[in-house]
Amino acid sequence: MAKNEQAAAEDALAQNADFPSEKDLTASTAPKSASATSATADSAADLATDATAEATSAAADPQAEQIKTLQEKVDATEDKYLRAEAEIQNMNTRFKKEREQLLKYEGQDLVKDILPVIDNLERALAVDVNDKNGEQLKKGVQMVYDHLERTLKDHQIIEIAAANQAFDPTIHQAVQTVAVEGDQKPDTVVQVLQKGYKLKDRVLRPAMVVVAQ
Repeated sequence: MAKNEQAAAEDALAQNADFPSEKDLTASTAPKSASATSATADSAADLATDATAEATSAAADPQAEQIKTLQEKVDATEDKYLRAEAEIQNMNTRFKKEREQLLKYEGQDLVKDILPVIDNLERALAVDVNDKNGEQLKKGVQMVYDHLERTLKDHQIIEIAAANQAFDPTIHQAVQTVAVEGDQKPDTVVQVLQKGYKLKDRVLRPAMVVVAQ
């Protein structure tokens, strides 16, 4: 009798929908476990991605800093190179100008030493002679003077115009002044005491003159 009642009770429980069976419990638990596992895997993947991104960022920052430092060094080196190149060009330009000046006025020191010789020849020619020997000697001096004067002109060494010219302090040296006489104009050269010479456009020796004032 008791066994029959227990069996009837189990059948009633089995037929009641509010009480799930062991099979139903197993079926409902299985998907939940799979879902939880998937969620855990996704979280782990996200964490790994974040960690990789952080590691990449940390590695990129030192690299970017290194690139910046190297770029600054390159810029500084390039600036030094450009400055050095400009300085070399300036030096070459100065050297070229100096060389041109030396070639243009080549031999000016020698000419300055020759000018006193010309002065002495002119003084010798200014002496009056009364005999044939003196005339022959003077003729020889004149030939030397003419030859020397022609040679100087061939090398663009010319006499500075002075007599009856307006006084110019850049080419004339006034050693004496006299009062203006007659139709003379003030600041006019009235006498040349020593000739002056120029080499091309450079004054080798100014003319020593007397100026009327």
